[in-house]
Amino acid sequence: MSKKKSTKTKSDINVPNKISGIRIALTLVFLIILMLALLGRIGYLQFVDGEFLQREARSRQTLTETISAKRGNIYDANGNVLAFSYDTDKVYINPSDIENSNKEFIAQGLGSILGIDSAQLLVKLNESTNRFLVADDIEQESIDKLEDWKSKQKFKTGISIENSSSRSYPNDSLASTVIGFVGSDNQGLYGIEKSWDSFLSGTAGKSISLKDASQSEIANSKQSYIAAENGYDLTLTIDSNIQSIVEKYLSQAVEEYKCESGITVAMDPSTGKILALADYPSFDCNNKDTPNSRLSQIWDSLTSEEKNNALFRMWTPKAVTDMYEPGSVFKIITSAIAIEENVMEPDIANTFNCKGSYSVEGEKRPINCHKLEGHGSETLRNALENSCNPAFVELGLKVGATRSYKYYDAFGFFDKTGISLSGEPKSGIFYKENAIKPHELGTMSFGQRFTITPLQMITAASAIANDGVLVQPQIVESMTNTDTGEVTTFKTEEVRQVISKETADTVASMMESVVTDGTGAKVINGIPGMGQYSVGGKTGTSEPINGSTDGYIASFLAISPVENTKVVLLVILDTPGEDVNHNGGQIAAPTAGKMLSEILPYMGVETGNNNDTESNISEKDLY
Repeated sequence: MSKKKSTKTKSDINVPNKISGIRIALTLVFLIILMLALLGRIGYLQFVDGEFLQREARSRQTLTETISAKRGNIYDANGNVLAFSYDTDKVYINPSDIENSNKEFIAQGLGSILGIDSAQLLVKLNESTNRFLVADDIEQESIDKLEDWKSKQKFKTGISIENSSSRSYPNDSLASTVIGFVGSDNQGLYGIEKSWDSFLSGTAGKSISLKDASQSEIANSKQSYIAAENGYDLTLTIDSNIQSIVEKYLSQAVEEYKCESGITVAMDPSTGKILALADYPSFDCNNKDTPNSRLSQIWDSLTSEEKNNALFRMWTPKAVTDMYEPGSVFKIITSAIAIEENVMEPDIANTFNCKGSYSVEGEKRPINCHKLEGHGSETLRNALENSCNPAFVELGLKVGATRSYKYYDAFGFFDKTGISLSGEPKSGIFYKENAIKPHELGTMSFGQRFTITPLQMITAASAIANDGVLVQPQIVESMTNTDTGEVTTFKTEEVRQVISKETADTVASMMESVVTDGTGAKVINGIPGMGQYSVGGKTGTSEPINGSTDGYIASFLAISPVENTKVVLLVILDTPGEDVNHNGGQIAAPTAGKMLSEILPYMGVETGNNNDTESNISEKDLY
């Protein structure tokens, strides 16, 4: 039986070869795509992410240490230290360098060693991605324990200990609203510390070196070093002795007269130097978050927001930042304008006739005098001595708005004084000149229905005591480059001649009459030794606006000596108690007198009178 011979077609023979070719082609296409993707990725990393990756590589290969600059010291005019820095250690954590599994253990360890809340630290570790301060001003014993703990746990990254500096204020609350304080990062937050932070803080340096995989510095590696530039030392115009005197009697007055608060500024009128600037109650610069004696009484009843606002208020230098109605102290400005413009001479009999009130044409409500029966016939000098409102309303209307506003501008009430403390308003708040009515102009003539800062008031008054020349108030005397020893002294800045020397001398003489024969008698009466000094002054009592919750403001402005004045003093007592006489002549004048009784001998001011005399003015006229 014969076998059937099998046969293969040509197509059957070529199938395997065709399949093999397709596989090779697909593989080749895949490899090309893979290569293109790889090249694309390499290109992306090189040209798009390249700069970022280079920075990341450098950061992992280099060890950068910050070299802190030493913050400059602050001194008073006599070279006494008001603020200084001292070396200390701070602990920082960088959460990005710590594994999540270690965070709870680290928080507990640091909490135990440093005496801080470990739970709060753990929350911050989990929430923050940036390096942050854990604790500062740490005792050496705790630093040693922390170093030992880190070594045992082999934590080489994430926790760093840096040598730094902390701030101290050796006089606690003295001039605290002037000096201010710094934050945990040594940055100035209030007062001189803030306003002059760029000079005080200096510039930090840094050291850059290579590090190994364990983040330790490689020995003998190339190192880059940039030295720190230490901060400047500042010398203030504040005299600690005068500041202490002012604060002592201001606190006594606020407590005795049950006031809400008090402000005092002492100024050298010829140079603009602030000799003292005080607030009461104030605060302790070393414990800035601790409420003062007044604030502590209501602290527990405040909300968190109210507490923050109250602290901000406590820290503020109110003579610089706060607006107030100056009251009758402003009558020296109205007098100066009238005399300079030849509207009125000071000693012409029967210039005014005070009947107890003055009715402005077109107004139903008269403007009353504090002496209801009136002062009768008066010269301008008498009107200032008596602090007679009707006389000054009449005078203000004769001067007129145009001339008044010209001099308000010249005296600096429409501008910042330029003192180097932050928070000063741009201008006093006045009626618009083209819209002011006669009644408003009349009340402005005796210092009501407009607001200025205490610093603006004393600066303007100092122009009168300085032969009519307005100078810029100055609170920083000089600064010293602590690296080179170079000293920069700030000179007196004369702004302008506001009134003539003759007018200034006349107004100063009238202010002396206010003390010897008028409402300012208590600045010398009953105060041992004060009758021997030449003193001029003006009382002020500003009334609250109808419907306002504000209280009375009692004030007194003094100059001494009257000729060649060495000190101008402004005392403001805010909202005396309801059972207390609120008149400036009754409470602010004697407060100023007590201050001057110690300030003038300290300054070496010569006595100007041969006899220790007292004024015979009636108690009821001490407005």
